Amino acid sequence: MATIYLIRHGQASFGKENYDQLSPRGWEQGRVLGRWLAGKVTPSAVFGGNMERHRETMEAITSGYGEALPDMQAVEGFSEFDHTQLIERLRPEWEDRERMARDLAAFPKPARAFQQVFEEAMVRWVSGQHDDEYAESWGEFQNRVITALEQLIDYTDGGDTLVSTSGGPIAVMAQHLLQLSDRKTLDMNSVIANTSVTRILHSGARRSLAVFNNYSHLEAEDASLVTFR
Repeated sequence: MATIYLIRHGQASFGKENYDQLSPRGWEQGRVLGRWLAGKVTPSAVFGGNMERHRETMEAITSGYGEALPDMQAVEGFSEFDHTQLIERLRPEWEDRERMARDLAAFPKPARAFQQVFEEAMVRWVSGQHDDEYAESWGEFQNRVITALEQLIDYTDGGDTLVSTSGGPIAVMAQHLLQLSDRKTLDMNSVIANTSVTRILHSGARRSLAVFNNYSHLEAEDASLVTFR
């Protein structure tokens, strides 16, 4: 059976002007994963979402891998949903980034406060009760992710593949394969670590989730590298 290695991007730059880039820790996470993959996986193709953090994660992995990997082919279906829009639909006042920064700074742990708002925003989006307010509904997001997965399987024709993507698409693919509820899918999304590896096995019409959210490569090298946001 062929294997798809779904890789969540390295830690992005939370709180910075450009979130969509890796932090220094995110770059190191990618290099650690690359060293772990070397000698274990020889991918015939590499895909990713069309975000900067997806591309940079593959650059970091290649650096750690120590030799050239196939060029990453960007696929919209593996891109993350627009988390900024989700938050702004729940908290319209946070369209003002300075206002958001001030509000979060009032909490002892701003990152945790942001996570709580983010989870509320996700629940609102997934409910389907406000679809007209979003550029992409939850159902549309699910459909584009699963379509991308099936197209990838058809394209690779049996070769092992790396996919640099985000927590949302990984959670949706796990939902599809395990027939999970939306609530369980949100729970899974919240625990996917940066540069964790999720494996899908496929052969013909068969698809199986073999491994979910493995980040032992980070724990083995430096436990402080394990991050979830």
